[in-house]
Amino acid sequence: MSTPDAEQLALDGLAPRKRRKRAPAERTVASERPIARVVLDVQATHLGQTFDYLIDERQSESVRPGVLVRVRFGGRRVNGVVWERADHSDTPSSSLRYLERVLGPQVVVPASMREDITRIADAYGGTRANILRLAVPPRVARVEQEQQMVAPFTRRGAAAEALRRMPDEYRRVLASSYDGLQGLDDALHGGRFRAFAVDPLPGVGEWCRLAGWMALTAMSAGKAVVIVLPTMREVNDLSRELTGLGLRMFERTGAANGGYDGDVAVLNASLAPAERYRAYLAVASGTVRCVIGTRAAMYAPVEGPALFMILEDIDYQYADGMMPYAHARGVLRLRARSHDGVFVAMAQARSPISQWECGANHVAQTPVSGFSTSIRPLPSVIKERMPWVRWLNREELGRLGDTTLGARVPHTAVTILSKALESGPVLLSVPHDGIDETLSCAACHRRARCPRCTGPLAGLRQGTPRCLWCGAAAVQWRCPGCGGERMRAVRVGAAGTAQELRGLFRHVPIVVSSPSQPRGIVED
Repeated sequence: MSTPDAEQLALDGLAPRKRRKRAPAERTVASERPIARVVLDVQATHLGQTFDYLIDERQSESVRPGVLVRVRFGGRRVNGVVWERADHSDTPSSSLRYLERVLGPQVVVPASMREDITRIADAYGGTRANILRLAVPPRVARVEQEQQMVAPFTRRGAAAEALRRMPDEYRRVLASSYDGLQGLDDALHGGRFRAFAVDPLPGVGEWCRLAGWMALTAMSAGKAVVIVLPTMREVNDLSRELTGLGLRMFERTGAANGGYDGDVAVLNASLAPAERYRAYLAVASGTVRCVIGTRAAMYAPVEGPALFMILEDIDYQYADGMMPYAHARGVLRLRARSHDGVFVAMAQARSPISQWECGANHVAQTPVSGFSTSIRPLPSVIKERMPWVRWLNREELGRLGDTTLGARVPHTAVTILSKALESGPVLLSVPHDGIDETLSCAACHRRARCPRCTGPLAGLRQGTPRCLWCGAAAVQWRCPGCGGERMRAVRVGAAGTAQELRGLFRHVPIVVSSPSQPRGIVED
């Protein structure tokens, strides 16, 4: 059995089938621009270039710049994006291979998006493949088949119609509340790059109103809109605002054709693959002109001049943790410049880079930063909108002549709370839970401290008070302020404060949000 002619025996019907070798398919090089330059889904930095492949004549019509293809690279098959077509290649003809397959007829990376990806990769020191894996969601063939079978119904002029229906009071309040808002309005209707740092009015929903006005104004002027928000909470808030202004979210219609329709699409990494790919294709094809979402929306494939806005650009959610670690603020500003659009950084607390960009005109111009125009609310409007704040510290209570200076709840606070209880409930925030007793002078309410190390005193119920720092007994203690010799216990903490409030406000129900309070209710 060791001879070369030995043969492994097999039972009848169980012998391995011999496969016939298929002859290679005959292929013809495309007559026009037969070279496809492809950016492969290979993350190695030294392979961050385009690779040339031959185009078969039968695939020539479907191989367009921006479509997904599958090719052989080394010993495996990889996906890629056709970046461009060319007439000639510097690669030797003996080394050129044909494209194996065209993955769908859809152009998933339009021309302007390919230019933006190149600029972003150069600005952050990465490759185009690094950006493509983050910008283009995974392909879902079923979504492409749906779009081929059902033509989506689209509305034209929805933004202009919604802007006309916007109440005059809405626009008048915005125009009379901000300094320099007319410059932003002119930029949204203009055709050159402008950058702004906007501080919205204080209050819940004020940034939503301003962002909704900017989105409608830009869309009515023929511009696309990309708004990047830190979390889905802000995305939902802005969605409700845009819906209230007359725009429709991109979703399935109730028509018989079963297509999708809408003015605003949401792009978010947490969406289902089919929903995210469907929204991405709708934006890439120009069906939807307004995109909102979290960090993933900064790569929305919009064409032409556009408004690129980011909210709270200092938030950590905007920093990408994958190579080349691009930041959403820099990406949006770079894209706004390349599209001759408008960049807006809006924040309740302006970030250091926004403040630096609003400085003198000597700000250095880089691909991701440069001079920005500042837009702030008018001081008179801020004064009216800001809540009344009073810090009841010792100096303020002394200025008011409050005789209960040093008490846990001074008389001034009791008066304010009594007036507030006439119109509604009152919320008090206490930093500690439970009851922590500290001692103060019974005459002037000054905090009792150790004469030896100035540490706080405690333990009046146990007899002689002792210092919480050095442990020394406070024998024959005297107040350094008034000379009083008696001390009183001051309860500190949520439960202690609740007990004091119960004595001050009779027959007023008190609810404590604390894990140590049974059922959260303080019994009378």
